[in-house]
Amino acid sequence: MQVSLTPVGALERRLEVAVPAQRVSGEIDQRLKSLARTARLKGFRPGKAPFNVVRQQFGSQVQSEVVTDLLRESFAAAVNQEKLRPATDPRIESVSADPGADLRYVAVFEVLPEFKVKPVDGIEIEKPEASVTDADLDAMLETMRKQRPVFTPVEREARDGDRVDVDFEGRIAGETFQGGTGKGIPFVIGAGRMLKEFEDGVRGAKPGEQRSVKVDFPADYGSADVAGKTAEFAVTVNKVEEQSLPAIDEEFCQAFGISEGGVEALKVEVRKSMERELADAIRNRLRVQVMDALHRDNSIELPKSMVEEQIQSMQMDMARRMGAKDASQLPPREGFEEPARRRVALGLVVGELIRSEGIKVERERVNARLAEAVGAYPNADEMRRQYLQSPEAMRQIESAALEDQLIDWVVGKAKVTAKAASFSELTGFGQNAAQ
Repeated sequence: MQVSLTPVGALERRLEVAVPAQRVSGEIDQRLKSLARTARLKGFRPGKAPFNVVRQQFGSQVQSEVVTDLLRESFAAAVNQEKLRPATDPRIESVSADPGADLRYVAVFEVLPEFKVKPVDGIEIEKPEASVTDADLDAMLETMRKQRPVFTPVEREARDGDRVDVDFEGRIAGETFQGGTGKGIPFVIGAGRMLKEFEDGVRGAKPGEQRSVKVDFPADYGSADVAGKTAEFAVTVNKVEEQSLPAIDEEFCQAFGISEGGVEALKVEVRKSMERELADAIRNRLRVQVMDALHRDNSIELPKSMVEEQIQSMQMDMARRMGAKDASQLPPREGFEEPARRRVALGLVVGELIRSEGIKVERERVNARLAEAVGAYPNADEMRRQYLQSPEAMRQIESAALEDQLIDWVVGKAKVTAKAASFSELTGFGQNAAQ
């Protein structure tokens, strides 16, 4: 096999390959002979057709298959011979595959950049130090109480925080409209589930009271049929229920899956969950600092093909989350270019660090990551089996475990200073609870 390598740019390479005609014809003949042993051709018993008939019938198809396979095999052999590391699949050009002649083609591709990661012992990292305090635990229990409010019927006027049950019929220009009628619809006043004017119209009403409520639908309302229009609703308030928080008792504990041990057992489980969340938050703070430093300190030439693939992947991921149905609905690429370049750069730097330092994935880390992934499911054992049976899922778990090891390795060599922090500061719990 003849190979000629030409650098085209900083990372782009042009590889001219010639596979000897003898190898091509030999592979074709071998496959045709194998095919002749089982081929069913009209007028011949299975496997008894003359070789020239088999060649005439299947030669073109077999040659196409052989050329495809030899392109792949010879390219792999050529890049190995030239000690190249392709960044992505090649672009195959100028294929010449005439019968009886050498297979010749040109492969154009980018290679991974060659670089050394700068020493990490100069990286400065602040490591948060925090614990779950009794006050944090009490605040979490209070939030859990708010998640399961108790509603008690009252005969007074409806106030903010009360839940009302209403019937309504809306009309626009005297005509009822789709979605404008409801029976026994509950909502909490002030929660924002209904339009503000509708909530305002019900506030102050007593059970059994009827009201007429005028609502101006916003111009950007979800339903084009009513957007920008004014509706008149005839509303009947069926019930008014006062909201209160439940006591933390046996019934409350059972609602959160604690069947034995009562309140103390609930507190133990909640604290464990908070400690896991805190550990994740600390790990993420360290990860962000390490990745920022690795990206900042290592400026490398990036293969354009890898960046382009990453942009397309991010576009498609965003489109899926937005419910797009086809490629015409992909979001603009401009907003993804810089994030894509960062991902590619960090992938290369992290990969080089793992390779150069000989960091191997640890089975204990994989098991811990797997337990963490399935722990949120009620059928954890079944989910674990599904993960173990999926090579792709396990690759993701192992990749996450390997990244954890890398972060620990960098932190172990970097200049680390401790920084006091709180559970709410690191997890955002206080901010979330206030919203």
